[in-house]
Amino acid sequence: MLKRERQSFILRQVNLHNKVLSVDLCQEMDVSEDTIRRDLNEMAKQDKLIKVHGGALSKSFHLSIASDHVYALDSKKIIAMKACRLIKDGMFVLTTGGTTIIELAKALPPELSATFITVSLPAAYEYIHHPNIEVIFIGDRISKNSQISIGGGVVSKLNGIKADLCFLGTNSIDLKHGITDNDWEVVEVKKAMIEASDRVISLSITEKLNTTQRIKVCDLSKLTTLITEVDPQDQILKPYREAGIEIL
Repeated sequence: MLKRERQSFILRQVNLHNKVLSVDLCQEMDVSEDTIRRDLNEMAKQDKLIKVHGGALSKSFHLSIASDHVYALDSKKIIAMKACRLIKDGMFVLTTGGTTIIELAKALPPELSATFITVSLPAAYEYIHHPNIEVIFIGDRISKNSQISIGGGVVSKLNGIKADLCFLGTNSIDLKHGITDNDWEVVEVKKAMIEASDRVISLSITEKLNTTQRIKVCDLSKLTTLITEVDPQDQILKPYREAGIEIL
């Protein structure tokens, strides 16, 4: 694989999943750690990604409040508009982090009167500008990588909540492995949110379908609804429909 091809693959993976591990890139492209390290260093100098110990972070995600930098922004706006249709006045709504969640926050109709509970700093920033929703931020230690609060205190508070809806910003989703992620502490928070909610909705651009990460969040059986940017009858969604998940 040529350097140009490697770096194109790396950039797509880091923008798609927000974070990549060097060891995974080595396995996926069958190249040495030194090669990946050189690629990441070069791409960081070119301001294409953020180099961190053991991998890289997406500039698209970490500059997410400025919408011009968001990866697949048009697709995420479509997902956000679909998700808004599920929210009714008086509901208690849990949301995780991620750029699609932020687009959902921006798309909420001004007349909506509901309570939003979040662990995401960027999402909370958007919610507080809405004229009619109540905002509850569950705080603890902040993960710089994911920009959400994590830790036992967060999980404990979530265990005392019963929400109508949980919107999951989704890293990877697959028929066999369910929803997966690459950060253990973020996964623990997502698991607690799922258990605290009557209805669980995964928000995912289609590029994330049929992909997996190292840590399991939940089986597909935990999902009520999957929202993507494409038509619900699209063939790529057929296996998920057959698994009994509502598709929007």
